[in-house]
Amino acid sequence: MISASVICLEVTVKAAKYATGLTLGLMVTATLVTPAASAAPHSARADRLVLTNSDNGRTVARSVGDDTEIRLKASRERGLTYTWSMPSTRDAHVLARTVSGTTPAGDAYAVLHAESPGTSTVSAVRQCHPDPGYKCPLAIAPWKATIKVS
Repeated sequence: MISASVICLEVTVKAAKYATGLTLGLMVTATLVTPAASAAPHSARADRLVLTNSDNGRTVARSVGDDTEIRLKASRERGLTYTWSMPSTRDAHVLARTVSGTTPAGDAYAVLHAESPGTSTVSAVRQCHPDPGYKCPLAIAPWKATIKVS
C-alpha cells in the first residue's frame, strides 16, 4: 500500500520511421511521484486515521483539517457474498467526503475531511448476495462510527 505517495503512469509514444514508412513504437514508463506536501513537515499535513470493519460502533476524536479514511472489506462464506454500501454522513458541514466509492468485489471506501467542529456519524450497510441455490439471512448489518471534530 502506498499512502504517502502517488503513482503516476506516464505514457510516452515514440515514433520510429522505418524504410517502409511505418510509424511504430510505444514506450511506457512508470514514475513514482511524491506529492509536494510530503516534503513539508508532518504538522503541516492533515492527520489521517483509518477505520475498518472492526471499528463498528467506535467514537473517535479528530481536529479540523484531519482526514478520516473508511475502508470496509467485503466477505464471502458458504455461497453468500456480503458487500458494503458507500460510507456516508449527513453532516457535510462537519465532515466533507472528498473521495468515495465501491469496488467490484464489494469493498467500500471513503475519505472524510474534517471541515468544522461538531459531531457526525458515518454509516454504511452490509448487504447479502446469494449464489444460485443459496438464501441470505433476513437481516442487514449496519456499520457506523461517530466522529467528533474539535
